[in-house]
Amino acid sequence: MRNNRVLITGAGSGLGRALALRYARAGWQVGVADIRADRADAVCEEIQALGARGDAFQVDVGSDTSVEALRDDVVARWGDLDLLINNAGVSSAGDVADTPLDDWRWMLEINLLSVVRGCRAFLPIFLARGRGHIVNTASFAGLAGAAGLASYSVAKAGVVALSDSLRAEMALCKSGVRVSVVCPSFFRTNLLENFRGPEKTRAIADRLMTRATESADDIAAFVFDGVAAGRYLLIPTAAERLRWRIRRFFPDFYFRKLITAQRAAMDK
Repeated sequence: MRNNRVLITGAGSGLGRALALRYARAGWQVGVADIRADRADAVCEEIQALGARGDAFQVDVGSDTSVEALRDDVVARWGDLDLLINNAGVSSAGDVADTPLDDWRWMLEINLLSVVRGCRAFLPIFLARGRGHIVNTASFAGLAGAAGLASYSVAKAGVVALSDSLRAEMALCKSGVRVSVVCPSFFRTNLLENFRGPEKTRAIADRLMTRATESADDIAAFVFDGVAAGRYLLIPTAAERLRWRIRRFFPDFYFRKLITAQRAAMDK
């Protein structure tokens, strides 16, 4: 009996790497897809050291043809797939009026349309076999409605909305395909490596990430368990799960607290 097979984009570092190693420890065959081949190869070596099989794939998720080539490569090598994790992403900050349009385009191409590309490329494989699972990495920023993260929040909110729609479509046609969306808050990772935006905002984000008690491994473990249980909305940290409930049921109260907290963070 073959192992289950998972393909993870952005798996050469950060949360993607942590997810790859978590699935490898569970005995899954892991496809490590990353824009940097050297990083993908390095993670595959870590996977193999765990006694699992890791296959490296190079992909630019900002390119239609590259994602389609990734699908063709996966089919050629594996012939099948059980789980797709659309995880690759970049970071940015800035207000609506001040963020350059080029930064908006960059953010939407990589953080939103890459997920669309992944879903469109691999969904037919799952539909043909009548089962499978697609996991899309968004962010709590896509739920929070915070100031100063305009393009990033919009892209991540789009990932949530895309996942909502896809989940409904899959249920309506009784496809057997499951969908999950992951909305982590700040945790210790290298997300700021390709950051675009004001230096002050970067410093605040860096401080929040440094202070976070959760690591990428912690987030990956939560996602692994949530996906195994078939849960849809995965918010890995308890504080954000509470904030999400407050926003849903007491939106004005939530908004006042949000602005107070953001002002305090900016004054530090």
